[in-house]
Amino acid sequence: MDTIESTISKSGSASYLVPLQQFIFKFLVKSLIGADPSSSKEISESGYIMLDRWLALQILPTVHIGKEVIGRGEAEFGLNQKECIHNLLFILGFNAFGGFSVFLPSLVSALVSDKTGLQEKIRKEVREKGGSTLSFDSVKEMPLVLSVVYETLRLNPPVPLQYGRARKNFQLSSHDSVFDIKKGELLCGFQTLVMRDPKIFEEPESFKADRFMNEKGSELLSYLYWSNGPQTGSPTASNKQCAAKDYVVLTAALFVAYAFRRYDSITGDSSSITAVEKAK
Repeated sequence: MDTIESTISKSGSASYLVPLQQFIFKFLVKSLIGADPSSSKEISESGYIMLDRWLALQILPTVHIGKEVIGRGEAEFGLNQKECIHNLLFILGFNAFGGFSVFLPSLVSALVSDKTGLQEKIRKEVREKGGSTLSFDSVKEMPLVLSVVYETLRLNPPVPLQYGRARKNFQLSSHDSVFDIKKGELLCGFQTLVMRDPKIFEEPESFKADRFMNEKGSELLSYLYWSNGPQTGSPTASNKQCAAKDYVVLTAALFVAYAFRRYDSITGDSSSITAVEKAK
């Protein structure tokens, strides 16, 4: 946000795409791997660019990995050092950094394009709830912030397509049809379409910030598929559910809560922030 404020003061607006990538890279390296990117000038300045290139070309980046997390991989999961590092780089680079690079801009766009007074409501909630220090636990006390995150994931799932091959013959049911699936057939799920099902979601094409609040909203979480399963599900080795499903939601909620404890308002469009008003 310091970078964005500085750019706005010089140019009148600031693209938030690169600052978001720089931020999420440093945040993920610290929180997932336990390493500080600032210990290497090259990684600190260009680590996010390395991952962008890797995402595009599947070239393995070189990043310092904290020894503690490697030790856990060896002791708790029976992996050797090479396997630990490869898994960590894939999680950091593809699952986490890649996913957040798609998701967070959608979240910012929804917030800065607000014409309904949403920012005022979020500002009130994040300053009244969660205590003095923000954390993964404190944002769980912010139902509107969490609902905004869920609604963004519903309309813009970071990974819209999922594929799987049938392990046995079975019948796949929709609201009004039944399909015979044969063992070995390749299936594709398009979440962007599924998450706009009018029989489940009222006004499915509209962004409703409070959609997932209260008891009725909590029930809708059983139908929220932004990962490889419902939001109410848990990742296992067999279901291909996003291993960091809850981490994604809470990280995004933490980001929103921090932004509106820092600012009274944020103005912009789908790619840029044009003005910020510091909290009074």
